[in-house]
Amino acid sequence: MAARPLFCLGGPSLQGAGGKGSPSSRNWENKGALKLRSGVGAAQRPGACAGFLKDHVYCCDPNWKTRGVTSALLLKPFFLHFSLKTGLLKWKPDYDSAATEYGKAAVAFKNAKQFDQAREACLREAEAHENNKALFHAAKAYEQAGMMLKEMQRLPEAVQLIEKASMMYLENGTPDTAAIALERAGKLIENVSPEKAVQLYQQAASVFENEERLRQALEMLGKASRLLVRGRRLDEAALSLQKEKSIYKEIENYPTCYKKTIAQVLVHLHRNDYVAAERCVRESYSIPGFNGSEDCAALEQLLEGYDQQDQDQVSEVCNLPLFKYMDNDYAKLGLTLVVPGGGIKKKSPNAAQDKARGPAAVGSHAEEEEDEYSGGLC
Repeated sequence: MAARPLFCLGGPSLQGAGGKGSPSSRNWENKGALKLRSGVGAAQRPGACAGFLKDHVYCCDPNWKTRGVTSALLLKPFFLHFSLKTGLLKWKPDYDSAATEYGKAAVAFKNAKQFDQAREACLREAEAHENNKALFHAAKAYEQAGMMLKEMQRLPEAVQLIEKASMMYLENGTPDTAAIALERAGKLIENVSPEKAVQLYQQAASVFENEERLRQALEMLGKASRLLVRGRRLDEAALSLQKEKSIYKEIENYPTCYKKTIAQVLVHLHRNDYVAAERCVRESYSIPGFNGSEDCAALEQLLEGYDQQDQDQVSEVCNLPLFKYMDNDYAKLGLTLVVPGGGIKKKSPNAAQDKARGPAAVGSHAEEEEDEYSGGLC
């Protein structure tokens, strides 16, 4: 008698094509329940029960091939009932078989675009795997449940499940998979909550760094740094860039160190911290090849213009290809950099001399320019 409620595991989606409670739906369900009560008692093994149900329950529904949900979902609830049931000769539930059936049900629900039921099936699969001490497979199921939530646009909940999956990957001893899961969660939430995405990328970078996969760690740190700059969290961005630069120096990727130095200087100047920017350049002299490079010369010219409050010089340096073709977030820092006090404009040498001579000199200079071209260009 306990099999009747299990028949409705999938909810209204498993009912007849005529809708919930339609006569055709009630008719074949009642027939299926009667045959189930009369026949399951004779079947002693789950496999025999499955065969009985396949031969009898499906036959009670003349339209099962045309239903939105795969017909296998009608069988799985009964099979799960016998997989998890204990008795006199069966002391331990068969969690492995239950997890397999829940996984198949989740795939069927997903193919039918019924993501909420697919999520529920994935969570039950994960629970069965946990009870079976299979942490890796449980984590995979939690991750799949998170993907179902993503399809439902419930991104914060999806990220929570994927974070839980990453922790289980770590417990299982597969940190690389944990870091990849964290990166995937960061991509999901990046446009909705950049702060959370930064946290996830930094966690992934830490896992990769612990596993000495420094290039993958740098990729995660780079994403975090750009998001911090985009969100104007410049103090944290400066620290993140310093960590990136240290790792690039450790793996002897010196040209990228130069680029990170430029990004650091731009961040410090936007923080109005000229001393930190100057110290950053001074410390970079220890990087092989930096002193005398194009990057070093440009940064020295930029700091000079900023110190003298010369907006023209600063703008000229920031419009160099060296700055313009950086990552967009850093290029924008260069294009929007303004010296303190609004800056001063460079004046031409002729203007400075005219100011010293007075108004008469200005008039005579204008007449000389006019006379110079009075006879035409030839």
